[in-house]
Amino acid sequence: MSENAESPTREEKVSGVLRKKGIEIEDKSSIDSLSQRGFGTSENNTFTLTFYEALYLADKTLLEVRDKHSREVDFQHLLRCYEAVNENAWVNYLVYRDLRSRGYVVREGFGLGTDFRVYERGAYGKDISQYLVLSIQEGQPLPILNLVSALQQCQSQKKDLVLAVMNRRGEVVHYSVSPLKFS
Repeated sequence: MSENAESPTREEKVSGVLRKKGIEIEDKSSIDSLSQRGFGTSENNTFTLTFYEALYLADKTLLEVRDKHSREVDFQHLLRCYEAVNENAWVNYLVYRDLRSRGYVVREGFGLGTDFRVYERGAYGKDISQYLVLSIQEGQPLPILNLVSALQQCQSQKKDLVLAVMNRRGEVVHYSVSPLKFS
């Protein structure tokens, strides 16, 4: 994955409502705009942003979130909601933010050990994702079986595995992972 900063664009602020599984967006034009840029998922006539997508958009001041009582929800409250459902929330958000800031479209992983699917610039909606990303925090143990499982999943899908490590300073370093073959 090569580096390239996401180009700044002037966009209108989107409004959403905090739910248990993410942020629900109701405005049709906002849904179309977000969907075209690789944000959110539509399911059962409901368009929902994941918590990490909402955190990213809120940090960019492109999203305003309200709770069910119409009170504004700030970034910290949104993060606490995410941490309630994912113990790796902060790391996942920082990895997501890093990849998005480099111009990639980042979607939820397929499970089985990977956190994200990453599309090459300009490929979202036209081609399949090329990378699967596993996010970890420096110093946290990663069982070798988890890494092997993620690598096998990537190989079976003909994708590259990227290990995204958040270091102690909050910076994300990406490592390409591949099997070692002796000849």
